[in-house]
Amino acid sequence: MDARSLRGLAHPLRLRILELLTLDGPDTATGLSRRLGENTGTISWHLRHLADHRFIEEETGRGTKRERWWRAVPVSRRLDTTDFRDDPDARGPLSIYVHELVQQHFNRVVTYLAEDWPPEWRDAGAIAQWHDLTLTPAQLAALNRELEEVIIRHRTTTPSGTHPEQAAASAPEPPALPVLIQLQSFPRTPRHEPPDPTDASPETPPKAPPEATPDTLPDAPSTPRTAPRTTPRTTP
Repeated sequence: MDARSLRGLAHPLRLRILELLTLDGPDTATGLSRRLGENTGTISWHLRHLADHRFIEEETGRGTKRERWWRAVPVSRRLDTTDFRDDPDARGPLSIYVHELVQQHFNRVVTYLAEDWPPEWRDAGAIAQWHDLTLTPAQLAALNRELEEVIIRHRTTTPSGTHPEQAAASAPEPPALPVLIQLQSFPRTPRHEPPDPTDASPETPPKAPPEATPDTLPDAPSTPRTAPRTTPRTTP
């Protein structure tokens, strides 16, 4: 994603529209307006804006001149925040985009936890966190690449969740459903112990680290490649 496409997408309602079209498939301005609680004219304006930046496209052969169907363009995009470090005009859109993206991830987990899933689905997923890793930047980047490779490998399985050669011998399974996978991996600033007041010559306490700004955030994909696993349990 370049600065122009970032500015075209960095709007809360536009991001929500793109999310719905990506997750649930094509829809019309009227259908989206009902789901989002906005008037049709506003939704239509944002749809045209998304289409101008090629995030969505009209589904040809469907609908009428008055009722057009729109779908998300099936392409993977990657946003590298370092590309905008020296562009002050992009920092505002970048901040909006990253904030809304993280909010979408959070809302999906909250929605899942509020729903009543049957045991086989409730037990299949997890919300997990590992906090005992100490990695270099290169090691963290390698870890993310390996996790992405696992996700890509599972995209090649059959709808039942098994590889083709195993499908015939597998026992009947529940119907396959769309699955979200979210992953947040980032460094944590360690806590510094304050100086001991009984020390006769205390050292100067270290300065607090600067607050993270959008241009220091790790790469944020426009379409999440990973998501928290599903059952509310924490893995140490």
